[in-house]
Amino acid sequence: MRIGIFGGGQLARLLVLEGSRLGLSFRIFDAAPHSSTCELAPFHQGAFDDQAALRSFAKSVDVVTVEFENVPAEACDYVSQFVPCYPPAQAFAASQDRLTEKQLFERLQIPTAGFAAVASVDELLEAEQRFGYPLLLKRRRFGYDGKGQWRITDRAQGKALVAELGGERLITESIVPFDRELSIIAAISRSGERTFYPLVQTVHQQGILHTATAPAPRLTEALVSQAVGYANRIADELHYVGVFALELFELQGQLLANEMAPRVHNSGHWTLDGSVTSQFENHLRAILGLPLGSTESLGTSVMRNIIGTFPPKEKLLQTGLLHLHDYTKEPHPGRKLGHVTAVAD
Repeated sequence: MRIGIFGGGQLARLLVLEGSRLGLSFRIFDAAPHSSTCELAPFHQGAFDDQAALRSFAKSVDVVTVEFENVPAEACDYVSQFVPCYPPAQAFAASQDRLTEKQLFERLQIPTAGFAAVASVDELLEAEQRFGYPLLLKRRRFGYDGKGQWRITDRAQGKALVAELGGERLITESIVPFDRELSIIAAISRSGERTFYPLVQTVHQQGILHTATAPAPRLTEALVSQAVGYANRIADELHYVGVFALELFELQGQLLANEMAPRVHNSGHWTLDGSVTSQFENHLRAILGLPLGSTESLGTSVMRNIIGTFPPKEKLLQTGLLHLHDYTKEPHPGRKLGHVTAVAD
């Protein structure tokens, strides 16, 4: 089977590495002229609105999948005329805009932080009346790893920022005084089979995932049931196929949805070393309609991202206990360059 992947970043790289064990071959399509996956699979450079390029790429593979959520939903919809494309376009349409994502949660009766659309100072003042300060102001599109969002502490700061952004479509959210952050990863096959990984406790620094612990400590049946229930509602609504992550806040024993990612997710990287079947392998199994693998954990895993600069590998490996994954990316402030995972009892 030939798998086409929209996007050539580290998630594509890990999909290719895991898929090669299953005898799968891959082709990469990306607008960027180079990617860290180039040496692993044939690379097609093209714009995501170039229908001729998309059509040619689709006809060279058996199924298309996506490794980052900002691929235009229209591109997914277009290639699905020629080959199956998973996750489906409606998943990206729902998740690419923070407002439509929050409205999805609201429609499915999944609790979330209070939110309101903001495109003017007047709308900001209306949000102020509802939520007070401090509050979060975010770009509705193209925000990730803490980018495109600001913590607003007073009216003057908010008015200045909204004016500076010049009518850009924004969303404001009330700040949740959460006890901790959690994440659940679901795998849904085109055959209808479903499975879920254990809830993960996550810690972010400056908006970037720093550490993930799986299974999360202090889990209860009630928390797990809430998380699985939310994920099932989303999967049903979007007719989802593949792996997705739902990021959550725990507040006094209740879970609130923060955001979803319609793809394999950083909070699931521990599964490469700490689970019977990794999220990457299960994503490929799901989109091909193969039986899903076990999501049982092999112990307790702690995954930490390598961000900005890469430590000397001999230091990372000297204990013999760490599993190192190097994405072969150029160092850059705030950039995820790899991760390490420790697994123990």
